[in-house]
Amino acid sequence: MATIAFVGCAHIHTPGFVKRLRERSGFPSSDVQVKYLWDPNPVRSEHTAQTLGQGEVVSNVKTIWKDPSIDGVVICSETDAHKKLVLAAAKAGKHMFVEKPLGLGSRDSLQMARAVGAAGVKFQTGYFSRSMAVYRFIRQEIEAGRFGTITRAQAWNCHSGALGDWFATKPNEPALDWRWMADPKRAGCGAFGDLGTHMLDILMWLLGDIEAVTAIIRPVINRYEGCDETGQAMIRFASGVTGSLTAGWVDVANPVTLMVAGTQAHASVINGQLFYACKEIPGADGKTPMELPEDMTLPHAFNLFIDALNGKDVPLVSVHEAAARVRVMEAMYTASRKGRWISL
Repeated sequence: MATIAFVGCAHIHTPGFVKRLRERSGFPSSDVQVKYLWDPNPVRSEHTAQTLGQGEVVSNVKTIWKDPSIDGVVICSETDAHKKLVLAAAKAGKHMFVEKPLGLGSRDSLQMARAVGAAGVKFQTGYFSRSMAVYRFIRQEIEAGRFGTITRAQAWNCHSGALGDWFATKPNEPALDWRWMADPKRAGCGAFGDLGTHMLDILMWLLGDIEAVTAIIRPVINRYEGCDETGQAMIRFASGVTGSLTAGWVDVANPVTLMVAGTQAHASVINGQLFYACKEIPGADGKTPMELPEDMTLPHAFNLFIDALNGKDVPLVSVHEAAARVRVMEAMYTASRKGRWISL
């Protein structure tokens, strides 16, 4: 059984992780137990422990670092606290799940990546889209060479978070106050970075390193002072593929999430369904949704981390991949401020 601790309970995905733990087969006596929970704001850690129905709330995070029974930690703090906590976890030899983005910028993310790598611990972050069958199938087809020469790719990840004021201060629910996520000084980015990093990961996972970027990132309704609400970036991959990335909190719908075009195949993901045109695949006419095998879908990124702690051989996002996404996103924001292409 894996023994874990929550280090920070500030992220909006924390309740979702608690739900996933509770849904694991046999919980609370399944393959994972939560021993401790810590947050600088005890209201958050106490609420999380109560919802989970398990774990001791501790006032000093050093309790977690010093306990040899803790196999791994789930770091769901504000992004500006990641560096201190990740470095401490690495020093203590704890495997770690760290919510995205890894750091406030490329410099601190690289420092964390080096520390995690030197410690030799398992690492995972919240890029859950990699587990989805539609993206795994596209990656499989790219690796098989069935796209021919890939010419362009586009990715979208948008929701109505600013329109619906999802991140408003909640004086009546202090444990569920996500306002810090709309403060770039604490979160490391605004709407474009928050959502865009997921599909940026997919683009880089599919197509490799990025050579240069430019972007326009801006507020629209100014729901949160000093916070961007939408953005679009142009991308030049090292392979020669050109791409774009769109993300924001001011969209009422997000039907299309990915398009990849090549000289021999074309793929689009629309409302979660894959439309694939490829003469080498029977029935892949690009007009009818592909039926993908159920076993092509992997567990959520968080569940994969728990599986890895229990000794299963599962794919995880490397810390160096996580740092690389922060570096590219930082370049996109720089490009938007300066109004030009930025080389990486």
